[in-house]
Amino acid sequence: MPFAHNTVMDYAERWLQQCPDQVWLRERQGDVVAEWTWGTAYSEFQAVAAWLEAEYGDDGASVAILSKNRAHWMLADMAILSSGNVSIPLFTTLIPEIVDYVVNFSEVKLLVLGEAENWDKVRGVIPDDVKVLLLPGVEANVDATRWEDVVAQYQGRKPKHACTADEVFTIPFTSGTTGMPKGVLQTHDSMIIPMERSQSALNIRERPRFLSYLPLSHIAERQLVWINSLITCGEVSFNENLTTLLRDMAETRPTFFFGAPRVWEMLRQGITAKFGGQEALDQALAADRAGVQAKVQQALGFSDYDYLLTAAAPIPVALIKWYEDVGLTVTEGYGQTEAMVLVVNTEEHTRVGSIGKPVAGVEVRMSDEGEMLCKAEGLSPGYYKQPDKTAETFVDGWVHTGDKIRIDDDGFIFITGRVKDYFKTIQGKFVTPIPLEDAYAASKSVEQLCLLGRGYSKTVMVCVLSPAAAERDWAALSAELAAQAEAVNAEVEKHARIGAVIVAPQAWTIDNGMLTPTMKLKRNQVEEQFGAQAEALARQAAEQGQILVARAGQ
Repeated sequence: MPFAHNTVMDYAERWLQQCPDQVWLRERQGDVVAEWTWGTAYSEFQAVAAWLEAEYGDDGASVAILSKNRAHWMLADMAILSSGNVSIPLFTTLIPEIVDYVVNFSEVKLLVLGEAENWDKVRGVIPDDVKVLLLPGVEANVDATRWEDVVAQYQGRKPKHACTADEVFTIPFTSGTTGMPKGVLQTHDSMIIPMERSQSALNIRERPRFLSYLPLSHIAERQLVWINSLITCGEVSFNENLTTLLRDMAETRPTFFFGAPRVWEMLRQGITAKFGGQEALDQALAADRAGVQAKVQQALGFSDYDYLLTAAAPIPVALIKWYEDVGLTVTEGYGQTEAMVLVVNTEEHTRVGSIGKPVAGVEVRMSDEGEMLCKAEGLSPGYYKQPDKTAETFVDGWVHTGDKIRIDDDGFIFITGRVKDYFKTIQGKFVTPIPLEDAYAASKSVEQLCLLGRGYSKTVMVCVLSPAAAERDWAALSAELAAQAEAVNAEVEKHARIGAVIVAPQAWTIDNGMLTPTMKLKRNQVEEQFGAQAEALARQAAEQGQILVARAGQ
């Protein structure tokens, strides 16, 4: 494990001294590949940092970043922190209402603007007194300073600011499934320590390869890719866009890769499509398991990996087992913006369906209500301008995660739901959705699931079909979906049994408002869109004594 350092700048300066000519960042635009060594990257972001300090001082001015992932996202982040100011990352999928809130609440002084799909929608809510710094290659109809001009003017200069370990340098705003997001304060300690303590558990090799494709506005991508690259002298390649993801994965051959469950589902979708469907893939595996596994690993760029991580939301056991069939080990772990990398499965200690065991240096206990509480070094100091919320979440050194758990006899931890996600049916008994959703996900015909039932006569499973299932005969498909519900019902208490299944007309995505920017399901949106039909079907199912299956709106 590398030597522990106090600040992000300590790591950057270490590699500047030891290997200035080694490539750190690489991005591809079409056939053009650009690279930054530790030396060239340091020189560029220090010039911008000197300008930032000259313009805004070094006392924590808020600087927003709105851009897709690219090398200059990280360079801007480095410039902001080394100048003593604070980065406010903004997702390129945020709606104007949220951008307006975050920019004003955090008192943003400068916006670093790159390629952002939502710029035309949100530019109207950016206050007139917020200046704009345009990243290279970006055109926007706005009065702005250009990054290249700043670098040219301040070339060879450095800021005077000296970073400290307890200094807040970024405030990611949690995506939240309801309400306005909370700004989670992050110091050098809270960004670095979780990654330092997880090096062994995550099996991070020296000088690893990373592919940055999930939004850098999210704490997981920021720590698992950016901070890890700083700790290990790793190389970061950037995904050009989602249409080139498989190409970029194959070219990068990441040694460590993180994806939310929805990402792993989409990758499975891509592989099964290449084989002509799941049945064709099963036949190919039966005929030549080793050969097909090698093809799949090659196509995904996982021919030389150390650790494939899934986290951020529950993943169906059936999906993990699918990856096992194609020769890949997808491993579940746990962390949150307030406290990263707390619990993981490792090569030595793994149990499918669990999030693993606490990482060395992390204490976990269960409250009387079944909530997971965690204590460790490197926690967030709290929430920006919200001392009441801070006092609720951080109590006597323990983080109240909001997740309900059970711990088996061997110490493996299983998420059983959110403290606030459960609901009561009309019988007045509680139901926790996740176990039922996980059980129903064993069906290969469904990709996304959400169990409803608050005040209903029965619970109702709303699902999104796989592309192959969407093409099937409705009668046969509905019979299969009902049979899957019967199988789940046989294993659960009577009050939790599924009375109906609703097939949603389209996938749930960030763009249609059903997923947060970090791909977590917005249960309240599912309830709003399908609740009326679900409640009516639940009542009919109770009256008729059978499981009903219907298309949404029919």
